[in-house]
Amino acid sequence: MRIHLAADHAGFTTKEALKAHFIDKGYEVVDHGALAYDAADDYPPQCIACAQAVVDDEGSLGFVLGGSGNGEQMAANLVPACRAALVWSIETAQLARAHNDAQVAAIGGRMHSEEEAITFAQAFVDEPFSGDQRHERRIKLMLDYRP
Repeated sequence: MRIHLAADHAGFTTKEALKAHFIDKGYEVVDHGALAYDAADDYPPQCIACAQAVVDDEGSLGFVLGGSGNGEQMAANLVPACRAALVWSIETAQLARAHNDAQVAAIGGRMHSEEEAITFAQAFVDEPFSGDQRHERRIKLMLDYRP
């Protein structure tokens, strides 16, 4: 499985920790930036690139990391067909996958330790989509929405 990552300055060290973790576990990792710490950088370009790569790369998953994860999730969700979920616990990571078939998880680097973020991220990767008809129906309702 391919893992796509993106972060701004506030999520940079967490992104680097996730990158090392997933490489160590044998995953192919694609880093969409930031590639170096820059206290003045902006998260939308990296998060949008990560989300687009995940949508284009069926079967892959992604993580967008910032201070809280909120803005990063919003940016990722701008990509059509991307379902990005804010993850703040093992349970939210598992439910995002099992019930929402989320392909991208947003995690706040200022909200959690690197160890917690790795635990949440691994739970997200390990949890399959349930395939329950009610969840498929709800996802279809979201995908069918076009303003």
